[in-house]
Amino acid sequence: MKLLSPAISRLARIRQWGIEQWVQHPVEVQREVLQHLVTSAQYTEFGRKYNFSRLFSIKAFKQAVPIHEYDDLKPYIQRIMQGEQHILWNTPINWFAKSSGTTNDRSKFIPVSEESLQDCHYKGAKDMLTMYYHFNPDSDLLTGKGLVIGGSHTINQLNEDVHYGDLSAVLLQNSPFWGNWIRTPELSIALLDEWENKIEQLAQSTIAENVTSISGVPTWTMILIKRILEITGKKNLAEVWPSLELYIHGGVSFTPYREYFNRLIGKDIHYLDMYNASEGVFACQANPGDDGMLLFVDHGIFMEFMPAEEYGKQDPQTIGLQDVQTDRNYALVISTNGGLWRYLLGDTIQFTSLHPFRIKVSGRLKHFINAFGEEVIVDNADKAIAAACEKTGACVNDYTAAPVYFSDQSNGAHEWLIEFDRPPESLQHFTYELDNALKNINSDYEAKRHKDIALRMPLVRALPGGMFTEWLRSKGKLGGQHKVPRLSNTRTYLEEILAYVQKPAAQSGPTDGIIEK
Repeated sequence: MKLLSPAISRLARIRQWGIEQWVQHPVEVQREVLQHLVTSAQYTEFGRKYNFSRLFSIKAFKQAVPIHEYDDLKPYIQRIMQGEQHILWNTPINWFAKSSGTTNDRSKFIPVSEESLQDCHYKGAKDMLTMYYHFNPDSDLLTGKGLVIGGSHTINQLNEDVHYGDLSAVLLQNSPFWGNWIRTPELSIALLDEWENKIEQLAQSTIAENVTSISGVPTWTMILIKRILEITGKKNLAEVWPSLELYIHGGVSFTPYREYFNRLIGKDIHYLDMYNASEGVFACQANPGDDGMLLFVDHGIFMEFMPAEEYGKQDPQTIGLQDVQTDRNYALVISTNGGLWRYLLGDTIQFTSLHPFRIKVSGRLKHFINAFGEEVIVDNADKAIAAACEKTGACVNDYTAAPVYFSDQSNGAHEWLIEFDRPPESLQHFTYELDNALKNINSDYEAKRHKDIALRMPLVRALPGGMFTEWLRSKGKLGGQHKVPRLSNTRTYLEEILAYVQKPAAQSGPTDGIIEK
């Protein structure tokens, strides 16, 4: 381990030159990526259907191939899962990453080729490590182990050649041999399916390790850290792992969690935001503290950017990197070396910088509140929650929000269900600060709140600790990449959660379980 780590560290530093090349020439590199994808897939069934052999420009590609959502590609994917090959991609597809989205009942099976493993997922991880060492040349990161808090789905076999699991399971199952030396826990624990047992075994098996980095979704990472502190009796994580220096997060915005993580860890460490999904690795912070993540343009994915207002139109238009603007909401459309073609990912992003291209994830196409023209997105909500916590001394574990529609008695509002780790002294004060922060962040919201004409003061309900986890468990969605939807333009999720919370209340009293103000 001690001999291997310096060697890997040197290799990571050597890669920096290659990164600088695609950072300096992103538009040209993206053009080359698309040409390689189209050339590789020209003799597939999909490539023949859309005449890939005659597509010699981005414009021709966009004119020939329509934008697809998952259901559009699903018939092709199902055939590949049954053993057919050369349908969407020119090399065998033997793995699928099972992605369920947030709490969608339908599972998506994303094809994972050898090229997408090597040239996208693993290359993205190597480039992240390279950039970290470039920023922090004296790092001791690889003298210890990286704690990986992955998903909760075991590997499933469809037939002799085809397997599926959640992304982390697929990546762990195919990782190079040396990956086991620098990662903890052992594979048998990492791939456990039952999440509560997994948290316990993660905690018990890693306490004695020299952990220098942690990777995982913030909500489940918090649960693990709390359990480790319970077992050890330590005040913070720095007392358990004094060499801890890096936390790599993704999946949800880290903004509402930062202050709480600082307290749990108990010392200054680096935080890196990484944007990856079953479909690929798209971006990562080059340096901790950067405003946004560096867009990965040379990792086997061609990217188009659909202005959010185009979504839902009969012929939605997309633009390339050369035409994007900062602070505008774009839906990401991708073509990949796993065989996804002009695929609408579902995430919305905003560019924070154009030189180099940096982005932040602002939400989901279907996760927003715009019932009254207020256009509140997840990024707005995360920042407002963080501001309200700072003003009131509260700390939030998780939240969701949805509209309250007009009625004969009152105008509209937003209803928030919030699970606090540290509740505010006054929920009324927290609500005021949340509302005020949203006004400062979002001018459309502020206009609708003016004199309560369209929107009145938000309704905030504080849920008991662990209630969101219980709700996810009740849906069979506990752990891994499953998470509570932050915002919804309908009341479906919110009403479902409220109904679940009221179940024990019906047995022990009408006000048990919810604090409302």
